[in-house]
Amino acid sequence: MKKVNTSVSMVKTKKVFAGKFAAVALGAVLVASIAQAHVTKIVIDETVPLPTTALNKDVKIPYQMVAGRAFGELDPSLPQNALIQDIQLAKDTDGKVRYEASFVIYKPVDGKQASGLLWHEVPNRGRVFPFAPEEQLAGDIYLASGWQGDNAGATRVRPTATALGMQFLKVPVAKNADGSSVTGLVMGRIVNRSGLDSQPLIVQTNPVPYKPVSLDTSKAQLTARSGETTTGEVIGEQVVLSKDWAWAKCDATHPFPGQPDPTHICLRAGFDKDKLYQVVFTSADAYVLGIGFAAFRDVGQFFKTAQQDDVGTANPIAKMVTHSIARGVSQSGNFVRGWLHLGFNQDEQGKIVHDGAWPIIAGRRISLNSRWAQPDGVLELYQAGSEGPQWWLPKEDPLRHLPAAGILDRCTSTNTCPKIVEHFGSAEVWALKLTPEWIGTDAKADLPLPPNVRRYYIASSNHGGGAGGFNSSIAGAGLPVAGAECPGNNFGIGVLPANPVPHRETVNAIRLHFRNWVMKGTEPPASRYPTLAAAPGAGSGTLALAEKSAIGFPTLPGLRSTVPEKDFILPVIDYVFGPEFEVIDAKGVPTNVPPHIKQILPMYAPKVDADGNELGGVPVVLLDAPLGTYLGWNITADGAKPFHKGQICNYVGGMIPFAKTEQERLTNKDPRQSLQARYADHQGYVTAVTRATERAMKEGFLLPEDAKTLIQAAEESAVLK
Repeated sequence: MKKVNTSVSMVKTKKVFAGKFAAVALGAVLVASIAQAHVTKIVIDETVPLPTTALNKDVKIPYQMVAGRAFGELDPSLPQNALIQDIQLAKDTDGKVRYEASFVIYKPVDGKQASGLLWHEVPNRGRVFPFAPEEQLAGDIYLASGWQGDNAGATRVRPTATALGMQFLKVPVAKNADGSSVTGLVMGRIVNRSGLDSQPLIVQTNPVPYKPVSLDTSKAQLTARSGETTTGEVIGEQVVLSKDWAWAKCDATHPFPGQPDPTHICLRAGFDKDKLYQVVFTSADAYVLGIGFAAFRDVGQFFKTAQQDDVGTANPIAKMVTHSIARGVSQSGNFVRGWLHLGFNQDEQGKIVHDGAWPIIAGRRISLNSRWAQPDGVLELYQAGSEGPQWWLPKEDPLRHLPAAGILDRCTSTNTCPKIVEHFGSAEVWALKLTPEWIGTDAKADLPLPPNVRRYYIASSNHGGGAGGFNSSIAGAGLPVAGAECPGNNFGIGVLPANPVPHRETVNAIRLHFRNWVMKGTEPPASRYPTLAAAPGAGSGTLALAEKSAIGFPTLPGLRSTVPEKDFILPVIDYVFGPEFEVIDAKGVPTNVPPHIKQILPMYAPKVDADGNELGGVPVVLLDAPLGTYLGWNITADGAKPFHKGQICNYVGGMIPFAKTEQERLTNKDPRQSLQARYADHQGYVTAVTRATERAMKEGFLLPEDAKTLIQAAEESAVLK
């Protein structure tokens, strides 16, 4: 999943941080009485100054980066750990389970300049998101620590940690009581690749973390498919005979059967770019990946509360932290939701870990705590992640015949629930299976939110937001000519250019509200998102079945006239992973590989206005003063990667600009008003932007400094000049 920049602007106001030094002093008194989490040892590998960049050049507080590794041990008998899949098969001789997690900390050199707030960031496929300069201006501390223990690609285990390196986690593999290997079936896929060269098995951007126990191809099954629908229908599947493929690397120098290699597949006839290849094989030594939840918990609690480790090494941020927020983006946000669901905001001593949790553009739970999990997955066909409750409060799931359950059940029972903010864009609805979180699987009614949760929807926006700016919406003045790249496993290119609607300014306001909520108890704005029920004063709700007529989508130039069709959205698929898989917690051992498909659940999406822009979200300037239709979806084009042609372009958005003049609009048979009809001239557009900033500020979703910047950008733009 693409890297999302969370280094975004926030108003520089002293008011937000008033009294921070007093809070640090109070925390120093309290921290001595709090038992540390079960990290037994930390090793500091590197301490270097935080580099100065164009983004943080105005920061006056000197910062340094501290990188190292945390060594922890878990008691498998504790309820807080016992639900980790295969933890009983990972014990050392003394009955404990051990791990090693890398970390990096950004902290003020002078601890007296610390604000008291710790952001505990969940790395995304090993990558650490940039430290927002506004958080640095405030004196916040940033901690990122490893959780993904599959030891593949960017998450591979390394002997030491570096300040600018990837974060990793070393976990044991499951072994039977007699020491023999645990074995089971694993699936891998190869798509949109061609030629005689061998191909690796890739999940998203990292290799499949499991290898076959045997290179004998008769002990595995390779099939080729000419097509798959979004609902899981398989088209033109054929078995590749075992004599016609090999576990090997091959090329022109080493033709079939090539050189034996358990990570690659070589075909006698070469790969066909029009087909998808799927292999099912027996693997051994399953990583106990659920330990990643406990490692994130314990590392966070150690740095928040401990003064030193068991051997006397000082915590580099001891006595600097009074409040903490766990935060993750996309895959990492799904981790936060799964972490909360399984009760990991309670440490081994029964204490609450983080005061806040911010899952960003993440509408499901990470698939981590099952045997043979592939946490790099992004919900392509057969990938887990939407099992069990995706909603916060207990609700039964009548379509999947599951009892009432919710993500917050465990933390509610132990009084360890944090304050939670979640925000999404349109891409999460259309390609990342979001809306059951809002309305359940049966879609009969809007689900209530608990008082400790706020939900904000940034309508008509891409995954993580677009580049922003006003020229980026005008053909010939910044709008890309080429289609957007579809994220995912070699997925393809979109028909439409990328959607520029930003999350930037909205996130700035959310951040300010969130820190005030956590540190001062100041309530943030009310939740804002599309609903089945009508808002007060509105004639109808803003959520409907995800197809053209129900949401009111117009026929627009550049798109086929029927899009979005009923089967265009990526739906939640009710998979049957087998009798050893527990659906509510997505835990256990999948024995159906690939899983069987039981049913396709109905999917909903926001209604749109006459321009095709979504309704029901928070105010955003580029949507209130639009220059085109902004989509949370795109269509995969034909070309070098044709397998997904015509389908939704995974989770990237698109954009169709308005015609500049009425003559151009008529020529293009465009039903939308032209720019001239909407705004008359350049100054008319600047006026519209100014009004939009005033509305967003009044409702709490735009900061004054950002409003000023947006108005200036509109004045300098090429709109109707």
